[in-house]
Amino acid sequence: MEIAVHWIGINIDVAFWSQHISFFLVGCIVVTSIRGLLLTLTKFFYAISSSKSSNIIVLILAQIMGMHFVSSVLLMRMNMPPEYRMIITQVLGDLQFNFYHRWFDVIFLVSALSSIGFLYLAHTQATPEKT
Repeated sequence: MEIAVHWIGINIDVAFWSQHISFFLVGCIVVTSIRGLLLTLTKFFYAISSSKSSNIIVLILAQIMGMHFVSSVLLMRMNMPPEYRMIITQVLGDLQFNFYHRWFDVIFLVSALSSIGFLYLAHTQATPEKT
């Protein structure tokens, strides 16, 4: 941003505006992430729902959304400047952030590999054999 401002010749506070633009972009990422989560969960719950299971589905949806929010905050904390990171650390208390970051990486790797395996199996079974 500083290069573009210098090239155009506008005199603005780059540090101030870059923080605000970054905050806006992170907000857009969070909103689209939550939207994608809700769309996926809606499709899943329509597939398994019945009139007797609606209360349980609402509770599960609330639990998943809460976990998604907390994991988003923890992952955003890792990428923030140190002065803002301290604010989130004070708000969340004495959590073992390194523990959660390590397990996030492990769970992501396992889920990515299992997704690749599942897609490979689905693709090989869907392809008709040539005889």
